[in-house]
Amino acid sequence: MSDLSGKVALVTGGSRGLGKEMVLAFAERGADVVIASRKLDSCEELATEVRERFGRKALPIACNVGNWSDCDALVEAAYAEFGRVDILVNNAGMSPLYPSVDQVSEALYDKVFGINLKGPFRLSANIGTRMAEGQGGTILNISSVASIRPNAMILPYAAAKAGLNALTEGFAQTLAPKVRVNAIMCGTFRTDISKAWTPDMFDFIASGTALGRVAEPHEIVGAALYLVSDAASYCTGSILRLDGGVK
Repeated sequence: MSDLSGKVALVTGGSRGLGKEMVLAFAERGADVVIASRKLDSCEELATEVRERFGRKALPIACNVGNWSDCDALVEAAYAEFGRVDILVNNAGMSPLYPSVDQVSEALYDKVFGINLKGPFRLSANIGTRMAEGQGGTILNISSVASIRPNAMILPYAAAKAGLNALTEGFAQTLAPKVRVNAIMCGTFRTDISKAWTPDMFDFIASGTALGRVAEPHEIVGAALYLVSDAASYCTGSILRLDGGVK
């Protein structure tokens, strides 16, 4: 049921971490992929790996999804190369540190909302409309448990992800019946950023989960494969909480 042969999947934030794991999983199951992130060299490196390991087509594109024009250019490039997009994964995200809420600058606030919310809106509206007018497709948003469990150090990020949850349900209605839109509400998992964490930080995060540990990126992939495949053909507007049982 997770066979993606003949599909075209576009993944933002696709060159590392969870995005990279999804790109590899989709390609392994037969999809051609569009790999988008801000660093073109990282996208190109992964595209080469996809071609060599799985024999699939891979299009690397530099894109800052916080910029409306970058989103539009990404869509045009994907359609110029493949003629369609069957799977859109809005994975790009960011949550910069700040010393206190009163020191959150307008620039930081706008940047967080741009990457986590504006980009997914524009890409979903643009690609989703084309899907709805064509053969259909599926959109997967990568949200966060922070959207329902905010804390003092992630307030802009949490608010943006709460907005992404709303977009998930809203676009599921807007683009129905030919386009399914779902989200994964992730807990904490290991990424490039987590390499700078101390053992105490890992222990603190792990202690707040029922499973008592931090997730690995590949542990999110199973849910992603389900939601973008025909196995989830009657699933839309759903937000799957995948956080190891945050207490």
